[in-house]
Amino acid sequence: MERWIILNKLSVILYIALICIYKEIPNFSWVLFALLVYFCINISLYLIKNSNFIKCLLILSICLIVYSNLKIQPLFFLLLPMSIFEIVSFFISKKWISWFFSLLPIFHLHHSLQPIYGLITLVSFIVFSIVDLYNTRLRFKEDQIDKMRSTIQKLSKKLNNHSEFMEQSEYTFKLEERNRISQEIHDKIGHSMTGALFQMEAAKHLMGHNQEKALELLQNAINISKDGIENIRLTLKNMKPPTEQMGIHHMKLFIDEFSAKHDLKTLFVYKGNLDLITPIQWKIIQENVVEALTNTMKYADATEVSIEIYVMNKMIKTNVKDNGRGKVIVKKGLGIIGMEERTAAVNGKIIVDGQDGFSVTTLLPIE
Repeated sequence: MERWIILNKLSVILYIALICIYKEIPNFSWVLFALLVYFCINISLYLIKNSNFIKCLLILSICLIVYSNLKIQPLFFLLLPMSIFEIVSFFISKKWISWFFSLLPIFHLHHSLQPIYGLITLVSFIVFSIVDLYNTRLRFKEDQIDKMRSTIQKLSKKLNNHSEFMEQSEYTFKLEERNRISQEIHDKIGHSMTGALFQMEAAKHLMGHNQEKALELLQNAINISKDGIENIRLTLKNMKPPTEQMGIHHMKLFIDEFSAKHDLKTLFVYKGNLDLITPIQWKIIQENVVEALTNTMKYADATEVSIEIYVMNKMIKTNVKDNGRGKVIVKKGLGIIGMEERTAAVNGKIIVDGQDGFSVTTLLPIE
């Protein structure tokens, strides 16, 4: 916006030059030289950033105007208003004071110059006020951007710390789980295997002297080994989560992430014996739900979407329905065709309805 101030000064410079040419004043070369020096000084104001140096240049510019007015041409006083506005603004924020100072020279001018000086002062004041208002708003916006940038940096740091905490917690949990499993194997299975080994060693030594006692010890070792194997089986079974817990956990996790990422209300309902859903069926259900939700975000313009999984007597029904604009005639794209192919691979079926919102229903037979 400083270009408007520069244009204002250039306009006054051209006006002074044209008046001097029109009146054919004898010292025009000195007028032109003084105008060029004034222009160079004022251009330098907008090329440097040091406020003290800018103040010095403004004072130098005002001194040049006063000297040129007294020694070269009285018209140079027309350049004074904008310089006064600029220098006063460094010390006083109230614009009416700078307006007052800029009008003081009018009483020392010839009466023929007073109207044009007043007009130039008014125009310069309007231009300077607009530029000053623009710069104030610009600085305010820049301050806001700096604050937002600082806030983003703090949030990013917190997020990184949170991610590191989650990774550390996960690693700690894995170590604790490994320690628990190791301790359980040592306490239950290790003792059983050690007892069986002692029994077999004793039976080996008694085989030549007391065959009946040796057989008894061997049978005890066999029984202890069976118990150990059963303990191993139970330990592994307890470690491995049921299939339905894995499937529903993945589904809940995906829906929570989807709801957090998009401004869309998401409802999730499931009923029935989820243990009847096989891993391959869970995979197909999740891929179809992902595809249906992606289509909802792209085309439906919806505010709410519901996901339902019902395990019935003979069939598993998964329905994804939104409250968007829908479509009377549904044109099958690659997404719907892909869902149909996946579902047909396990003898299932896809039903697409665009009458009331848009819904995709996946029907899978229970094996």
